[in-house]
Amino acid sequence: MTAVGPSSVLPESAWHARAAAHEARVRAWTDAHQARAARGEKHPVYDFLFNYYAFRPAWLRRWHPGPDVALAGESARGHLRWSEYHALPLADGTPAVALASLPEPRRRYVTWLRELLLATQARPAFFGCYGLHEWAMVYRQTPDEVRHNAHPLRFAPDELARIVEAAPLTCSHFDAFRFFTGPARPLNKLAPSRETVPQFEQRGCLHANMDLYKWSFKLAPFAPSELIADCFALARDIREVDMRASPYDLRALGFAPIPIETPAGRADYETQQRAFTARAEPLRARLLALCERLLA
Repeated sequence: MTAVGPSSVLPESAWHARAAAHEARVRAWTDAHQARAARGEKHPVYDFLFNYYAFRPAWLRRWHPGPDVALAGESARGHLRWSEYHALPLADGTPAVALASLPEPRRRYVTWLRELLLATQARPAFFGCYGLHEWAMVYRQTPDEVRHNAHPLRFAPDELARIVEAAPLTCSHFDAFRFFTGPARPLNKLAPSRETVPQFEQRGCLHANMDLYKWSFKLAPFAPSELIADCFALARDIREVDMRASPYDLRALGFAPIPIETPAGRADYETQQRAFTARAEPLRARLLALCERLLA
């Protein structure tokens, strides 16, 4: 990797303050998860953010400034334990560290991600799915096959199946579609695959907007940690609505259902879906700008 000249230098006190603020923000999410894990407790809503996305709490707590920023002071040398950083002397001889340029293997990922973000940004948002992907994941399953079977379903299997069959499935997100039950897959109007993700991803999809978190942490440590945390915050809020609109009864955990089997519930879901789409737009733009910078 070659060195990239920093466009700004953070004094030791400044970057320590940013790192501490980031850790305090993130610990509000990670500490609760780790405490539950230590007790052997599963959480059907929040575990997804750590288990499915597989970015460890300790990694989420780490702070990185992103490209074009040098960290001044002796303590900045601690960042050299990550191979992506290099040491450099400032003009006054003060020691500092900064990120190096993106290595070639990672450039291929960033190039792919840039094209995905551009395609998603350009495609019209669709708001007619009503969260039925979670229903399709339990469609025609026996009780012991249901993923979160420690929590009751709001409907008996036959009634749940009737609801799924009465409302067309229009899931465009492959990583949701791949968890559909076998009988549910032919009911979906689309057949997304891993290879066709850029052709189907659209801005109205809750899971596409949750995945901004995944795309951001895959850029670590080149992604500023504040951006990763912002994407996590969005994903966390979306996950709550995602599971409230599911067929699971999670009122015992404090999550009131969004009854998408009713017109009022579908309207509520769409309102929240549109709000999440609006929140995701600046995050997607920040990710796209970061990709452009890393590829420059």
